Amino acid sequence: MADPTKEELMARIAELEKRVGAKQSGKLEFKVGEKGGVSVYGLGRFPVTLYYEQWTRLLDAEEDLRAFLEANKSRLKLRREA
Repeated sequence: MADPTKEELMARIAELEKRVGAKQSGKLEFKVGEKGGVSVYGLGRFPVTLYYEQWTRLLDAEEDLRAFLEANKSRLKLRREA
């Protein structure tokens, strides 16, 4: 097997940089796991995984959650996006 050419290496680097850029763009990705849970990627280092019923309960409580977050904003740690 021959060593890759400079052009092939540069193309590979560009492809990898594109992938990393997409992952760091803040875009959320959703996946269904083997056990049927829905995982959200892109919020932090690890995915957040809940089952259907848990997601619907959380979404139904959106107004309460937003109110809670605003009421406690001064006590919460705010992270800057990278």
